Amino acid sequence: MNENEILERGAAIGVSTWSDALDELGIKGTIQGIARQSGSGCMIGFAVTARELTGALGDFEKADFAVGQLIEATGPGKVLMVDMSGAPISTMGGLAALAAKYRRATAVVIDGACRDLDEIRETGLWLSSRWVAPTTGKTRVKLLPIGCDITIGGISVSQGDLVIGDDTGIVVVPRARVEEILAKAERIVAIDAQVEKRIRAGESFGSAAAAAGYIPARKT
Repeated sequence: MNENEILERGAAIGVSTWSDALDELGIKGTIQGIARQSGSGCMIGFAVTARELTGALGDFEKADFAVGQLIEATGPGKVLMVDMSGAPISTMGGLAALAAKYRRATAVVIDGACRDLDEIRETGLWLSSRWVAPTTGKTRVKLLPIGCDITIGGISVSQGDLVIGDDTGIVVVPRARVEEILAKAERIVAIDAQVEKRIRAGESFGSAAAAAGYIPARKT
């Protein structure tokens, strides 16, 4: 399955359903503690991974911040995933967000902080972060080579993994198992549709769920 087909089919599936599909296969993929700060609707794309070392003011050179490299790594169908180990230090402000938007970045997810939130929201960039903080990353942050394995919100993320986000949250789907998990999610969507149809026809939730195989009837 090519990437465009994955993105097209995957965009029709909500995060909750993806989470259920991951659960059924015993895969941990639901990100915790990273709130959406800007943008709207559903986003889906392939992870571009970045890890940043963080420290005190003056620990690194200004050039180490290298936010330009982060921006250059973004683009359509790409979700920039930045691992800052949860530090309340900003790695992206208004100008960087504007540049990412001009590169048509799908989304940015930061296990750390962003700042200039009003300016970021004006760009419409889909962005989530653990913190919003004015503290600059200049001389506090050092970007490591892009593409390494990282951890975001307690979930391991590798370059090329599928990332989906909406109003409910964010999930990460391992690239090697995308087709399997997508098929599972689509089957869950079909079951949900059956339950919804029965409820709208006047059937009780318990009866509709049992008939569709959503939640079996409890034995008495």
